[in-house]
Amino acid sequence: MAAPVEREKEWDTLADLLGSARRGRGRVAVVSGPVAGGKTTLLERFTEHALSEGALVLEAAGSRAERWLPFGILRRILDSAAPLDPVVHAEATALLDAVSTPSLPAPGGPARPAAVHPDLGHPATGYGAGYPAVPYPRGAVAHGDAAAGVEAGMQVLPHVCASLLRLARDRTVVIAVDDVHHGDELSRAFLLCLARRVRQAGVLIVLTEAVRLLPAQLAFHAELQRQPNCTSIRLPLLSADGTGRVLAERLSTAAAQRLAADCQDATGGNPLLVKALLEDGVTALGDSEPFQPLAPAETFERAVLDCLHRGDPETVAVARGIAVLGDAGAPTLLSRVSGTHAKTVELAVQDLNRCGMLRDGAFRHTATRDAILAATPPGELSALHRRAAGLLHQEGAAALHVARHLLAARTPAEDWAIPVLQDAAEYALVDDDPGLALRCGELAVDSCPDGPRRTALKSRLVSIVWRSSPVAAESHLRQLSREFCAGRLTDRDLLHAVTCLAWMGEARQAAEAVRGLQAAAREAREADVPFAYATGTLAAAQSWLSVVSPPVAAVFADPGHPDPLRGGAPHPPAGTSAPGTAPAPYDMPDDAHVPAGQALRTAMCGGQGEAAVVEATRVLQRYHLSDRTLTPLVLAVLALVYAGRIDLALAWTDRLLGECATRSAPTWQAVLGAVRAEAALRQGDLPGAAAQARRAMSLISVPCWGVGIALPLAVLIEAETRMGNLDEAMSLLEQPVPETMLETHIGLHYLQARGRAHLATGRHHAALRDFLTCGELMQAWGMDGVELAPWRLDAAEAWLALGNVPRAREYVEQQRLREAGPAGSRPRGSLLYALARTSGDLAYRLKRLTEAVEILEQGDDRLQLARTLGELGSAYRAAGDFNRARMLVRKAWHVAKSCGAQPLCQEFTPGQGDGESVAVAGREAESPREAEVLSEAEARVALLAARGHTNREIATKLYVTVSTVEQHLTRIYRKLQVKRRRDLPARLWDLSLPGIA
Repeated sequence: MAAPVEREKEWDTLADLLGSARRGRGRVAVVSGPVAGGKTTLLERFTEHALSEGALVLEAAGSRAERWLPFGILRRILDSAAPLDPVVHAEATALLDAVSTPSLPAPGGPARPAAVHPDLGHPATGYGAGYPAVPYPRGAVAHGDAAAGVEAGMQVLPHVCASLLRLARDRTVVIAVDDVHHGDELSRAFLLCLARRVRQAGVLIVLTEAVRLLPAQLAFHAELQRQPNCTSIRLPLLSADGTGRVLAERLSTAAAQRLAADCQDATGGNPLLVKALLEDGVTALGDSEPFQPLAPAETFERAVLDCLHRGDPETVAVARGIAVLGDAGAPTLLSRVSGTHAKTVELAVQDLNRCGMLRDGAFRHTATRDAILAATPPGELSALHRRAAGLLHQEGAAALHVARHLLAARTPAEDWAIPVLQDAAEYALVDDDPGLALRCGELAVDSCPDGPRRTALKSRLVSIVWRSSPVAAESHLRQLSREFCAGRLTDRDLLHAVTCLAWMGEARQAAEAVRGLQAAAREAREADVPFAYATGTLAAAQSWLSVVSPPVAAVFADPGHPDPLRGGAPHPPAGTSAPGTAPAPYDMPDDAHVPAGQALRTAMCGGQGEAAVVEATRVLQRYHLSDRTLTPLVLAVLALVYAGRIDLALAWTDRLLGECATRSAPTWQAVLGAVRAEAALRQGDLPGAAAQARRAMSLISVPCWGVGIALPLAVLIEAETRMGNLDEAMSLLEQPVPETMLETHIGLHYLQARGRAHLATGRHHAALRDFLTCGELMQAWGMDGVELAPWRLDAAEAWLALGNVPRAREYVEQQRLREAGPAGSRPRGSLLYALARTSGDLAYRLKRLTEAVEILEQGDDRLQLARTLGELGSAYRAAGDFNRARMLVRKAWHVAKSCGAQPLCQEFTPGQGDGESVAVAGREAESPREAEVLSEAEARVALLAARGHTNREIATKLYVTVSTVEQHLTRIYRKLQVKRRRDLPARLWDLSLPGIA
């Protein structure tokens, strides 16, 4: 019989003791070790070994449930002695029966009377010739004297020992008792009595016991250790090497060595836990080879609970307390949470450390803690968490720590806990854990009675939900809208609620509510009674709604009560207060709405770009990104875009995206990403704009976008159209959008993109309708700025496509009369391009296009630059200047290529469009196969020269000297009959040769 893993030394010790007993020298072995440390396994293996050696094995095991049953272990020893002579067995049993009934009383219960023969007044032995009867005092029976019963039992023990020792005359006897510390007092007394008498007998007594003994068990242990024939054996937990050997019993040697360290770390070397973890791993993997650490499952969880229940009952309570608290760092706190005495807690923690479940006061593996929590009754678990939350709060623990227990209790929180939950929600947002913040906010709302405090909590909850999913906040928002209509919101929360309603397409409903509040405020002011909201707050809400959804301005139309921030009085400078009102706090987040709205209104009206930039920059510099300032900051960046400062808009957008890059706020990232895509589109970066818009749309669902879907969808439609992906653009137009989207200024972007897609696909009348609708809305809203949407120039393009040049020229002239921006601006470059296209005067066209190119080359719109260069090349071709036309078309092709505008590239490619009809006349017609008269080396040099490279650049690319390049060019000029580099045929520019990039 092989010894268990890492129990070879202990096995040899027991084998030596067995050999001594076989020689007539009785021995006693006491095996101790932590809970589930392998004591029982070692004892079972050894008894099987003793049986194979011909010994008589008498087995028993202590039980906590039967520790009050007198002679419980002794009776099991006698019952396991199959070879015991029936007469001897009956004799010993009769002796025990005589004194068993007046046993030790159960805890808190009276002693039970003995079964005494009614006539003899002493136990009826029935057998026992040669043994004197053991008198049992009648007084002990009458009065239930337990001490007298124990004394009578002690008098019987020598006789029982003698009965068993007679068995050892013929063969070796091994008495094995597992968990002797759970045995009853009389059985332990028997074992002591027997231990004193086996020194000259062939008897080996093997006992297993716990490391930590109760006070009642210490006397037995001490007396046993005093015996000269007693040997103590201490079992340690498995080492990492031992754990690997256990794993190797079911896994390959390589896999066992690979997993041993992780398994040791998870189990602490506890044999029961190691085997359970191995069993879960084998079950999950089947015949596969494990390469990752074994994952705990059901078997491991059961083993954890077995370890706990094998110990004292207090150990289970303490383990549950540690599982709830997370660690056993503060014994006093753990004692109060678990409801256990501090000294008991200390001893239980020692036991858990010994058995390998704890390390540094915490459970080694999360699966261990999870198993304990899962096995705790729900009611008790909830009570533990509530108790822990209260105690931690009293000790000044962090709000997040307390809140986790409040959440785990799954019951409404007490009043003291609501501020804790509020603080915890804010800290969770700082720690980028919006899920925890949401749960804290919801519990705070659910635990708070109706009133202003609950309304404020609900408002904050909407902000938290909004970060991840605006559509998920809709139900909370409905309740919040009722609250603000009833005047129960704070001034601080009113603008945020209005912003959220406008986002979800309910700007008109919000405006009607604000209008009603304004009327109520006037009545209250006339009656000289206080009102829930300040007049300035309601005016700010009116102004804000009129900016984000211009049609709602009609709701507030009342000649007798003009909007203090629109039409009736000049706007105060951003960041200042209106005369006669108290200045707003500098750090009040809602202050951002008014100046941001003013900056956007200024930018959209046109002609005030510099003022809009100043106002928008002030907003962006003053307010940091938060739940309440997201929309104002986005509109401030859009104001920069509409004011033509794409560079500033990109810088601020990238900065804001950087601030929220590490936060779990997909709504923030999506909205800012959409603005970033719009800026990229206006730069002519079509692939970048499309990618940014797609990413923005993927961060949150389409319903979450509300009316804001107009911006990323418009960017994507236009980018795909410009890149030539017309099928994709048309499929995007089929996506459902909110009806109220066209009541916002970003809805104009969608109309413009849809019109341009229709124009590119030949639906000219549909395109014209979209452009004219866009113009009608802009004029009605009083924001007819060309940077917002150049609808007149787009309509002119549609009329040109329809062949109606006079109508196209009419719309272009209308735009010219509006003076589309100062010299050097992007709108002016587009206007000059349109003026040239609608003019029949070639000289006028050349002049306007040349001016447009000069302006656009200083700006950001590369796509418009490519179109203008191509148009200028066509004009020079018409004027007969083919060389200049060719160079301009080449440049236009390169710019269009860098923009990703495939249709323009095809238009400018030789033989594909107007850009290369230059080749019809001129020198190319005389030499259609120029490259064929050149050598390969000459063709390479000619191609690079035609593309505009200098001699030194050509030499570097071809790994030759500059002198060689000059010699090649001399021969090339002679063969092609040209005098200078710019006269090289355009056909060479399209030549493709190996090694030329």
